[in-house]
Amino acid sequence: MEKTDDEESPGATGGEGDGRDATPVHSTGTPDGIAALGAMLQGFMLVQQQQQQSMQTMQQQMQQQISQLQEEVQKGKTKQQCVVTPLPADPAEEVLGEHLDKKEEEAEMKWEEVQQPLSKANDESKPETDGSSGGNRETTRGPAELSGQHVVKKEEAERANPEISAASPSNPEKGWEEKINQGDQGELKKCEAEEPVPKAIDEPKPEEGSSRENIKTTQGSCLRELLSKTGLEDHYENKLTLSSVLEINADTTSDEPLTTMQSLPGAFLKKLMMANVNARSVKCMTTDQEVSNYGVDNLDTDTDSSNVINPLDLITALFLCSDGFLQQETVQKMSMCQFAVPLLLPNCDTKQSTLMLWALRDIVKKFRPSSQMATNAFVEERIVVSDIPMVSFVRLGESSLSKSQILNKLLSNPQQYHDTFVHHDMDCGDVPLQISNGLVEISWYFPSGNRNIDMFTEPVAVANLRGDIRSFETQFSFLCQTSAAVYIFIDDFEADFKVLEGKITKAELFLVVNSQKKTFSVDTLKKMITNYSINPTNVIVKKKQNDAEFVKTLQSSVGDIIKKIKNRLTIENMVDVAHQFGILVEEDSDECQSARKTADEITRNIKDTIQFKDKQLPLQGQIWKELSQLEKERCRLRKAGDQDIEHYKSSLNKKEEELRKKQNKCDMSDAMASFIYGMSRSGPERSYFLKWMRINLDNLSRQNLSALRDQYKDLCQNSPEKKDEIKDLDKQLSDCSLGLEHFLRELGQLYEAACSLPEDSPQRQQMEHLPGLCAQMLLDGFPIELVDGDASNIPLKWISAVLTQLHTLVESNSKIRVVTVLGVQSTGKSTLLNTMFGVQFAVSSGRCTRGAFMLLIKVNKDLKEELKCDFIMIIDTEGLKSPELAQLDDSHEHDNELATLVIGLSDVTIINIAMENSTEMKDILQIVVHAFIRMKEVGKKPICHFVHQNVSDMSAHDNNMRDRKKLLEQLNEMTQAAARMEKKENITKFTDVMEYDPDTSSCYIPGLWHGTPPMAPVNAGYSEAVYSFKKTLMKDFRNCQSNDDMTHFLKWTQSLWESVKFEKFIFSFRNSLVADAYSRLCSEYNGWEWVFQKEMYKWMVSAETKMSNIVMTDQHPQRSIRDVLQDLMIEASEKLSLEEKEIQDNLVKYFEKQDGHVNLVEKYKEDFVSSAKTLRRETENTVRNKLQGAVEIKEGMTELNNIKSSQASTMEKKVLTLLQNCRKKESVLSDKELSEEFENMWRNTLSEIHFKGLPRRDVAQGAFFMLNGNLSTRAGHVNKMLVGNNLVECGKKEFVVKPGCLTKHFGDLVKQFGFNSFSDKLQEFCDNVITQCQLFIKQKVESKTDYHDTYIKELLNKIDETLQQHKTVKVSEECEVSLKLHICGRAAIEFQKMHDDFIAVNDPRKCLEQSKNKYLNEFKDIFHNQDQCQKKAEEFSKLLQTAVQDYVTKMIGPDVVDEIKTGKGSQDYSTKWAFQFSVLKQLLTDGKYDKYKRYINHYEKFVKDWLFDQIVQHLSKNRSLEKLEKKHLSEIVKMITDAISNIRKTTGIKHVNDVKTFIQNIINALKDKLVLKDALESILILNTADTKQFADYLTEFVREMEQSLAAKYDKGRDIKDRLKSLPFKPQDMMFTNLFGCGEQCPFCGAPCDAGGKEHDKHFSSIHRPKGLNSVMFRPTKKLVTNVCSSDVNSNLFFINTRTGENGHPYKDYQKYYPGWIITGDSSIKASDYWKYVMVTFNERIAEDKGDSTLPADIPEDWKALTPGAAMKSLKESFNMK
Repeated sequence: MEKTDDEESPGATGGEGDGRDATPVHSTGTPDGIAALGAMLQGFMLVQQQQQQSMQTMQQQMQQQISQLQEEVQKGKTKQQCVVTPLPADPAEEVLGEHLDKKEEEAEMKWEEVQQPLSKANDESKPETDGSSGGNRETTRGPAELSGQHVVKKEEAERANPEISAASPSNPEKGWEEKINQGDQGELKKCEAEEPVPKAIDEPKPEEGSSRENIKTTQGSCLRELLSKTGLEDHYENKLTLSSVLEINADTTSDEPLTTMQSLPGAFLKKLMMANVNARSVKCMTTDQEVSNYGVDNLDTDTDSSNVINPLDLITALFLCSDGFLQQETVQKMSMCQFAVPLLLPNCDTKQSTLMLWALRDIVKKFRPSSQMATNAFVEERIVVSDIPMVSFVRLGESSLSKSQILNKLLSNPQQYHDTFVHHDMDCGDVPLQISNGLVEISWYFPSGNRNIDMFTEPVAVANLRGDIRSFETQFSFLCQTSAAVYIFIDDFEADFKVLEGKITKAELFLVVNSQKKTFSVDTLKKMITNYSINPTNVIVKKKQNDAEFVKTLQSSVGDIIKKIKNRLTIENMVDVAHQFGILVEEDSDECQSARKTADEITRNIKDTIQFKDKQLPLQGQIWKELSQLEKERCRLRKAGDQDIEHYKSSLNKKEEELRKKQNKCDMSDAMASFIYGMSRSGPERSYFLKWMRINLDNLSRQNLSALRDQYKDLCQNSPEKKDEIKDLDKQLSDCSLGLEHFLRELGQLYEAACSLPEDSPQRQQMEHLPGLCAQMLLDGFPIELVDGDASNIPLKWISAVLTQLHTLVESNSKIRVVTVLGVQSTGKSTLLNTMFGVQFAVSSGRCTRGAFMLLIKVNKDLKEELKCDFIMIIDTEGLKSPELAQLDDSHEHDNELATLVIGLSDVTIINIAMENSTEMKDILQIVVHAFIRMKEVGKKPICHFVHQNVSDMSAHDNNMRDRKKLLEQLNEMTQAAARMEKKENITKFTDVMEYDPDTSSCYIPGLWHGTPPMAPVNAGYSEAVYSFKKTLMKDFRNCQSNDDMTHFLKWTQSLWESVKFEKFIFSFRNSLVADAYSRLCSEYNGWEWVFQKEMYKWMVSAETKMSNIVMTDQHPQRSIRDVLQDLMIEASEKLSLEEKEIQDNLVKYFEKQDGHVNLVEKYKEDFVSSAKTLRRETENTVRNKLQGAVEIKEGMTELNNIKSSQASTMEKKVLTLLQNCRKKESVLSDKELSEEFENMWRNTLSEIHFKGLPRRDVAQGAFFMLNGNLSTRAGHVNKMLVGNNLVECGKKEFVVKPGCLTKHFGDLVKQFGFNSFSDKLQEFCDNVITQCQLFIKQKVESKTDYHDTYIKELLNKIDETLQQHKTVKVSEECEVSLKLHICGRAAIEFQKMHDDFIAVNDPRKCLEQSKNKYLNEFKDIFHNQDQCQKKAEEFSKLLQTAVQDYVTKMIGPDVVDEIKTGKGSQDYSTKWAFQFSVLKQLLTDGKYDKYKRYINHYEKFVKDWLFDQIVQHLSKNRSLEKLEKKHLSEIVKMITDAISNIRKTTGIKHVNDVKTFIQNIINALKDKLVLKDALESILILNTADTKQFADYLTEFVREMEQSLAAKYDKGRDIKDRLKSLPFKPQDMMFTNLFGCGEQCPFCGAPCDAGGKEHDKHFSSIHRPKGLNSVMFRPTKKLVTNVCSSDVNSNLFFINTRTGENGHPYKDYQKYYPGWIITGDSSIKASDYWKYVMVTFNERIAEDKGDSTLPADIPEDWKALTPGAAMKSLKESFNMK
């Protein structure tokens, strides 16, 4: 059976005509029925040209054929579409065919004559014919063989009978015509497309050549139709771009079956971009394919060809619809797959061909020709400039040989066959071509150097023209001029050979014929050889032999040509030939040529790479490397020696400035000016420019480096001991390398150097646009260098500016997911990324990847929501432990830095392991595990995948259980080793570091090549395995927690690189993202903590009020106060549990959030959990102590209350008895007489009562007993210190730290450094403790209550807590005892006086005497029957007023805190960081030395005072305090009036006049709010009164009371006094929350900034020069400038009380201070704030220090600091905007 792939003639393309076209369909290729119709029409016209009657007869015949066609159409319809099978030829058709054949020769002679009139006739004629046998029958429009006269007559006839050409309403053709014009053309198109298979290969076929122009017209409309069918129509004008194809969309990892033609181009490109060799096999899976093709029943079932397309048509369509960059990438991937690629691309619409020079430019091939076999050297060349001879294969007429299959065998080793060219037997290869006839494909054969498997010993290019050369003379002529040989496949010797006549050709022509063909004739062949001057030896005849033998013959012929050929024309040099034949060249575009010109200007004159870099790229050479080394030295301080650290750092800073000045002195080179010009061009031109630059530079590198690379490789493999030579070669390789990255590096250095200039500098302003150019380059899909591999550094300012510009360019839509690959060099990392994402990281051009490169891939808008990102960033890295660096000293360090950085930046990390390099795997694992442990510390949890490449067996995943287990064991081993080095002993296995499942986290990928390169295509298994892995990655992206944009990525990059530059890889809170996340967590926690404290305070106030309202008398024995206490403690415990749970729940919810970078602070979660537990525990202790204290005080007052109650009861009885006696008297007594009677009764009663006062206690004795108990757990010598001490005497004396308190503890250090240096701090600390205790004592004394032992107990607890908190100050036991004796002594004196005053005030006789007038007045009023309602209401309202004032005072405190926390400036109090920042900012603004001195030396007191002042200042504005007081006043008054009203309504009838019960009910109603315990006792009620009247009076008095108090609050007294008088002191509460743990840096005194109280580690955002703490260097007596954040990276030692006189290295400070993390200051800027303060007050500090102290020697760069620089430093340190 005849093959129909490339052998199809253009006529075989099927039909044309698209429903979208405005023009009617005049000419369509049709099945035989329609062809016969056309033939019939022509036949009748030929026989009866002059007769009108002939037209009518012809019309009848037409209608018969149309009816038959309609019937067939109806029969062939399926549910979805109509498939029309060709009509069988009937006898009439055969006659007509014969008739037509006889006239063909005449028609051909007349062709030129009728061409013009014919086109006009075609516009009006509907009938047409199309022969389609064997793909060789041409479409004919109208009577091609007629003369112009005949055509005119036909036109006249048609005008006379319009129904022939356009159906009239009465015309039976109407239905068919409407179907064509109204959209049912699908059936017809399918009819056109369905070519009949020839009955026999040898069957005579009509000659070709008579309808060539018509072929082109048909194909032109076919193009539009096919583009519409495949969904590419819009891209014919608006070309597909590479970025749109690489974009991540829903189809990227979709495996949905292809059901429409529109899905085919995308599916093809998707597979091709992943270098999948099955890309050309894409086809639609329609319902027809669900029908079984097996069995006898299906013999008559034809396959539906409506939804199929020949792969060549698909490729041609895509190339026509793609821009130059997509074409280039497509060709590159096709070449990898060993597909033939387009050389000449036809456009059947414009009838032009295009030389695809630009598309082919990027192909680089590596091979070993016979000339290199001796040296084993490979040749690496860019194909378009390589002078590889080309042989072309074409077809003349029909050929029974499948040219493409023959070529595939020609290029393939028999054991390694590959379908380079598409042929008939491939998927859809038998589908007729529609638009790709005229396509010239090209492929190459490259030898591997192995004679046993090489088909040719030298490279050769093979071109293949699709279609008949008679139809494509231009392409044929082009091939004849550019090829070494042209092989013409021919079978039909009766065909027209005119195309060969007079052919001027540089190529040697060969004929390839099949002797088995019936039409084969030796005579004709000889005649042809003679006529067309073909060398008889150039005829290759396929005899009765199989294809293998025939192909060998052909190979031999081609091999001979290659050896002897002299016509070697590079593809680049084919341009002139193309222009000569009118063939377009896509590189001729203005944009491409302009870009090339600019690129050539730069690269043309590069002769010596090293010299060029020195002159044209001067900034990135030695200067940049020195700057990089300076940056790291500033962090690591390895070479500081004995120098003063800050002076050394200052000198490094000065060197940096000098190097930057040196850079700025360099004028911009011509090359860089041209490069910036090229980068600044419009979009496409810029991309062309960058491509040209890369191409030119790669070509140069290939020339310059090949010998060096071979030498280097040889040394590394065979002589690894020659380290110096290897090192020297490595330097040469680095120096000789020149790529696009070097120009971009220079851009970066131009920008960074300019950044060191003042902002208004013109030179700086000129460089401001450079980052934008690079950002646009990233957006265009080009990779840029993140880590400079030569300098091992990141130009942070440059990268920051580029990413910031990128963020702006995409209008802040820059959320990204980052994927990174790490692995040993040459394990296919870059290839893996290229295959997975379709990108083009450099894989073998020049050198392997050095450093790290990043590239962006867009995410389709439909998928952005699902993936939660706008871009995927891919980072490609150089090989870890690469041979290039293994011989260098810092290779391990370099690998550690790179791995830590990229793993830290990644969401997904791919660890690439080549199976053959498993010995090196251990080194990689160690590096990787270190990096993962560090990431765990900062809360970054990248997903990790281990990719095992070059796996030979694809069942490896199942069979390699043992290997996976071994890998996990190795990982665990590495983890333990790394954890020990990182001092993380709690980490014992790899799964402690990250989630890792050996089964799901390991991917096995087979080898890249299928066979032996260079002729091996990409292994299909490789592509499929990578695709499967890509699907896993997409799932990972969907599950990623982070939601970061480019700005966050930038911050991470900055923070990680800063940390990486320190040897210990400790991550500081200068990592702004971590700092920000931690600050937010602290702010949230502070809010929850405050809610807890506020709720518990309110509960406590309520509980204390209840306790106060309990009447402790013998008359109420049924419920003791201890019972009440027990109930309250149970209630308190429940309340505390509830509030603590609220905090813990909030914490859990907070860490479940997906935003706010909560993952970064995951490690601190436990700190806050512990803080919440501590808060609950401390609050519980406070509640218990307060309630127990209240109970004990209440119990202590029982005796006094009993006495008072008994006396009141006795006196009431006496008054009532007197009243009765006086009323019995006959005469009415006057007031004077009543007074005398009362006086007698009073005197007698007093003499009867036995007054017993309260016993006086010895407070000092009780306090001494409590102190003794406090110290009872200590050693015996401590208790001995108490003996012989008089507590009162101890309290009277001033407390002074004595030498005896220190000498024993500090040993020789006191002698060495003097007593004062240690005693001053201790004295200061003790003074602070005494001050705090004095405040406590004063508060108790002002309460006017009796003394109780709980006061001394509280006092001692307070001292112990303070001593416990301030662990940095070592207090000896002697000092502690002395301090407690002093404080308890002072307290005893104060409390004794308070106790004596209380006894005096509460003397029973005095109290009774004070009530005498009250009893007298009451007696008189009752005697005279006066209404007491108003009077009693007034008395009760006065008692209420006191209680109301007390209530307002208690409730105001929490509201003040809320006011400060939510009002203006509240952000200053949100976290400890914010508070510290606001304090330091204010200090800088004030600029007062005294304030700084107090802040440094008396930090706690200063902060308390400052906070108090801020609160006072805030409350002074808008009379906030008064508003709060009046709010609570209104609140409680409403409660009182509501209570009066409710009790009045509910009081029973029998109690209507019982005022005492009424008052009792009010007290009960308000017992939780107001303390009214003495109300009943204070109001003497001896008679009944009207409760209604009493309630009215009371309500009125309460209103008056409200007005009176409101007026009092309005007047207000001093805010400070009012705040200090509050029981809940807002300043103390806020201080406790904001002060934190109170720890200070053991070296410089900077306060700890960690949130919560219970954190494991202390850290400070900003450390300060020790000279500020008056630390001096004793030998010189000068203040020191050292900052501990620098010292911890130096080789210096510190000496203090803990280390002894020998000192200890700062680097190992955690031995003595394990709770502190002091991170290095790499920037020099971080401590600029305190450096400025040090410079400003240097002399004052030395003067205050005294003792002949001299000012510090200030480093030079410190002196240049300004307040602005200090403020900037402060903002950066605290991460403030």
